[in-house]
Amino acid sequence: MTSTTPEYADVEKGSATTLSHQPHSEIPAEKTTTTPHDPHEVFLSPEEDPKVLPLWRRWLAASIVILGAICVTGSSSIAATVETGVSEYLHVSNEVSTLSVTLFVLGMGVGPMVIGPLAGILGQRVIYIFSFVFLFAFNFPVEFSHSLAVHLVFRFLGGLAGSAFLSLGGATISDLFNDEEVGTPMAAFTIGTFVGPVITPVWGGFVYQRAGWRWAYHVFTIWEFVQTLLLIIGVPETNVQVIVRRKAVRLRKTSGDNRYYAAVEREDRGSVFKDIGTRALKIVELTFYDRMILLLDIWCSLVLGILYLVFQVFPIIFAGKHHFDSEQVGLAFIGVLVGLAIAMASQYWWNKFRRHIAEKYTCDAPPEVWLTMGKLGGILVPISLYCLAFTTYAHVHRIAPIISTIPFGTGMCYIFTSTFTYLTVAYRHLAAEALTSNAVMRTLFAGAFPLFSTAMYNRLGTDGATALLAGLMTVMAPLPFVFARVGERLRAKSAYAYKSSPTPLTDS
Repeated sequence: MTSTTPEYADVEKGSATTLSHQPHSEIPAEKTTTTPHDPHEVFLSPEEDPKVLPLWRRWLAASIVILGAICVTGSSSIAATVETGVSEYLHVSNEVSTLSVTLFVLGMGVGPMVIGPLAGILGQRVIYIFSFVFLFAFNFPVEFSHSLAVHLVFRFLGGLAGSAFLSLGGATISDLFNDEEVGTPMAAFTIGTFVGPVITPVWGGFVYQRAGWRWAYHVFTIWEFVQTLLLIIGVPETNVQVIVRRKAVRLRKTSGDNRYYAAVEREDRGSVFKDIGTRALKIVELTFYDRMILLLDIWCSLVLGILYLVFQVFPIIFAGKHHFDSEQVGLAFIGVLVGLAIAMASQYWWNKFRRHIAEKYTCDAPPEVWLTMGKLGGILVPISLYCLAFTTYAHVHRIAPIISTIPFGTGMCYIFTSTFTYLTVAYRHLAAEALTSNAVMRTLFAGAFPLFSTAMYNRLGTDGATALLAGLMTVMAPLPFVFARVGERLRAKSAYAYKSSPTPLTDS
C-alpha cells in the first residue's frame, strides 16, 4: 500500500534542498538551513503532490478507478446470470458451469499478492492500464470458446488481471485526497465494489434473454476497451515513491549528474519474487496468528460469500416459486442495489461522525471507534436474512423478499467500510498486508459458496437454508461490540498491531 504522505521538500523534512520546477531543467535550488542534508537527494515539491491537483481532476481519476472496480466485480457475477446458457452450450451441469464464477473470484483473490510489489516498481497507473488490456484480451477466449477448459482457464486469468482495482483502488484514492476529504470517495469506492456484482444481473438478464449468453460477455469486452482509454487519458500516477523516483531519473538525464537519487532507490528491496514471497508470508502470519484480523476476515468473508451465493439462490426463489423469467430475476436484485444507494447517501452523516471523532482526540483516535458503522451493519444483515428466509414462500407476494434485501445491501457496506478503516488504522504499518489478508479470505469464501448453494437450498429449502445463513451472521454480529470493549487490550498483546496512546480532548 502506498504512503499517503508525500515526500515534501525541505519545509516538511528540514533538509538542505528543495526541488522545484526550473525554467530549463529540474535542478534543485539550494538554501541554507541548520540541518545538513545530502543536496543530491530528490524530494517532491508541494505542487507535485497528487493531493494538490484540482478537485475536479482528482474526482475524475477517482471516478474512473471506481468505474473500473465496478466493471471487474460485475464481470465476476455475469457468469451466474448466463450460467444456464453456458451449461447448455457446453453440455455440462449447472454445478460445473458455476466454476466460471468461482475461478474468476479466486483470481481476484490471488492477484493482490503479486500486484502489490509490482505497483511499487512500475506505478499504479501502468498496472491499471495493463490490467484492463489483459482483461480485455482474456475475455475473447471466454466469449468465443467452444471448450469448457478454455472457458474456465481464461475466466481465472481474467480475475487475476482485474484484481488490480481491488488491490490498488483504495491506495489511489488515499493518494488523491487528504484526511478531511477522503471519507466520501473511499466510501464510493467500497460501495462500487459491490455495485458491480449486484447491478450486472439487472441488465445482464435482459441481454441474456434477448441476445444470448455471448452478448453478455460482449458488453464487458466493449466496456473494458472504453475503460482502458479512460485510464490512459484520465488517471495520473499517484504513488509518491514512484513519482519521486521518476523525478530523480529525469534530473539525472537533464543535468547529466548521476549523483541525484531518490531515497527509495537506495532501499534494499531485493528481487520482485522475494518481495512477493515475503508479502505472502506476512499475510499468512497476520491471518492465522492475530485473532482480531482472523475474526474480522471471517466476518467479511461470510458476508461476501452470502452475496455471491445469492446469485445462485435468486433464480431458485423467484424463477422456481414466482415463475420469473431471466429478465425479472435480474430485476429482483434492485432491493440490494437500493440498500447500497442508502449506504452511500448516509455517508454525509458518517462524515460528520468522523469530524466529531477527529475533534474529540488530540492525536490518533483508537481504532475501535471506527467499528461503530460495523455495529449497525452487523445488526442489519441478519435481520435482512431472517426476513428473506420467511418471505420466500410462494403464497407471499414477490415484492416482500425483494424489500427484505434492502437492509442487506446497506449493512454489507457498513460492515466492509468499518472493517477496512479499522484494519488500516489498527495495523497502519502493515495496512496493505492486513487488507490483502481480508481480500484473499473473502474471495475464497465468495468463490466457494456458489458451489454448494444449489445442493443446500434443495436439501434445506429456501426458508431453512436462508435462516441458517442468518444464524451464522447472528453469531458474528456481536464482534464489533466485543472489539469495542476489549480491542485495546487485544492490540496491546498483538505482535502486529500498531501501538499508540490516544488522548481524548473531551469526555463528550
